[in-house]
Amino acid sequence: MSSVRLEKVSALLKRELSTLFQQNMHIMFEGMMVTVTQVRVSPDLGVAKAYLSFFPTEKKERGIELANEKKGHLRKLLADQVGKQLRKIPELSFFVDDSLDYFEEIDRLLKKG
Repeated sequence: MSSVRLEKVSALLKRELSTLFQQNMHIMFEGMMVTVTQVRVSPDLGVAKAYLSFFPTEKKERGIELANEKKGHLRKLLADQVGKQLRKIPELSFFVDDSLDYFEEIDRLLKKG
């Protein structure tokens, strides 16, 4: 499968997941703010790995637990949104994107030194 197709599907899933999280954030994530930072799709379009960033960052582990508990429901909502554009809706896996924590640590070290 061409990388252009994978990039387009990744961008579509990122956009639609972001919209779903924005609309259902207060219900699904106990009021945490969720950002979809990246979506990687397997070459066969069977699995999508979504990387999420949470605010407040202290609750990120709980946020991933909630996302993984509700991934079946999220996949159904996603299918309702992109079902006409994708033949097969990929299985979802959620991971913490801790790049923001990394940048904050680098910034703190630079200010200190």
